[in-house]
Amino acid sequence: MEAVNTNGDAAGTRNGGARFIDPQVLTRIGNLDLLARIVVDGFIAGLHRTLFLGVSTEFAEHRAYSPGDDVRRIDWRVYARTDRFYVKTYEAETNADLVVALDISRSMDFTSGGPDDITKLDYARFVAASLAHLAGRQRDRIGLTTFDVGLVQMIPPSGRHRDRVLRTLETISVGNGSDIGKALERLGDSLYRRGIVVVISDFYTPAEEVISALDGLRVRGHDVIAIHILDPMELDLKRHLGVRSGLTNAEALQDMETAERMPLVPGQQRTQYRRLVQEHIDTLHHASGGRGVDYACFDTSQPLDHILFRYLSERARLSHVR
Repeated sequence: MEAVNTNGDAAGTRNGGARFIDPQVLTRIGNLDLLARIVVDGFIAGLHRTLFLGVSTEFAEHRAYSPGDDVRRIDWRVYARTDRFYVKTYEAETNADLVVALDISRSMDFTSGGPDDITKLDYARFVAASLAHLAGRQRDRIGLTTFDVGLVQMIPPSGRHRDRVLRTLETISVGNGSDIGKALERLGDSLYRRGIVVVISDFYTPAEEVISALDGLRVRGHDVIAIHILDPMELDLKRHLGVRSGLTNAEALQDMETAERMPLVPGQQRTQYRRLVQEHIDTLHHASGGRGVDYACFDTSQPLDHILFRYLSERARLSHVR
């Protein structure tokens, strides 16, 4: 299968991955399993090489010897050729627990487009389904947690839970408000084995609360990837409000979680709004990096290859440091 770009043409690799179908096109695929297969198989086909391997007891590759490695696994033939110590690694060593923590709070049900456009929650579902299919291909153990003010549903990580995760993603509905700190604390308490936790949210919460919640998972030994999902309008008011030079008519914006309404004169306040949003993103980015959390912000118009490539890159890095 060839990956296609938003114009439907075959696409080559870019940044190590292929560009896929426009996310809005994906909304017309009614089956999440099929959608995930199209996205992931297209992505894998576009890679120069797979970034991590599936379960097997077969030899996978060499890596440099590190203190503490079993000396019985040193490849002495390679040493004879290179005068350096390398150990053999096997595909089974790359297995991991992958838990997707999906925010289903009310603010995730937002789109600035028409009724057929993609909401943040739908985009997040596509991401989660793609990660589940990707984990299934690589024999990783996949789990899913949905949360709003607390944990709503929880599927523990297992090599047999791919289909269960996909069925759950098919049927989830929008929840209530959000309390990411409480939800992720409970998630951390329930995970008994270290793994990779991918938190997908609009992080519609003060930055310090988000950072504390992510840090709570990190200090428990989990490798945390934070995927920040926003609608293009949330990054720039212009698309939704039709901002043009000199516009002075007030608009009323409503908070989707509290129902609070706030008058806004877009021509006057757009610059301030964009500054505050960027400050929130920058704070999350810098604070996450300082704590060993892999953070990235995406909008719902972007193809999913960016997110999958980030996950694969982190997955490959971890398989070499275990």
